[in-house]
Amino acid sequence: MGRNEDTWRVFKIISEFVEGFEKLSKVGPSITIFGSARVKEGEPLYEAARKMGQEIAKSGFNVVTGGGPGVMEAASRGGKDAGGRTIGLNIKLPKEQGNPFLDIRIDFNYFFARKVMFKKYSNGIIICPGGFGTMDEMFEVLTLIQTRKTRWTPVVLYNSKYWNDLIEFFKTHMVANGYIGKSDLNLIKLSDDPKEAVKFIVDVYKSSEEARTSLIDLEE
Repeated sequence: MGRNEDTWRVFKIISEFVEGFEKLSKVGPSITIFGSARVKEGEPLYEAARKMGQEIAKSGFNVVTGGGPGVMEAASRGGKDAGGRTIGLNIKLPKEQGNPFLDIRIDFNYFFARKVMFKKYSNGIIICPGGFGTMDEMFEVLTLIQTRKTRWTPVVLYNSKYWNDLIEFFKTHMVANGYIGKSDLNLIKLSDDPKEAVKFIVDVYKSSEEARTSLIDLEE
């Protein structure tokens, strides 16, 4: 790749940030749901994500997803069921992703630009079971909050059965070896109830700043 191509790529990157900022800066309170694109309608996780979308919309928040199928489609569909606004931040992939339940769709070539938009405009994040992409999004968010490169945002992991082994790994390997602090585990809340997962984030949003910061102790 030549130097000129690299230079022009900078402008493509800037254009993605500009479009994202312009379209999302005034959308209002939003909750993001991450999760597998491979979940099918009728499966328990699909229906749970759809319920979350409904609860988010009923609470007056926008439903934000990655704009694809599976959990993303289910959450967007739930948001539309309840008359809410749905936003999809889609990543361009070799296999085109579809989601017919979006009011606003923004397409990204670059994962990092897309992830900036997720974090910047989310008042809370629910992470459902998923694959590498879901894990990438989860660890990105947790790293930014842990290192205080971004404001604290409530992060809920839905389906404790799926996440318990990972949480145990955090405790027995990462905390035990001093790679993270014990209090870093407070960045995560587990939930097995779609309505509870949403309510936790809504309650945090509605709380005072003092109450909000008291919900988590990031100090050792």
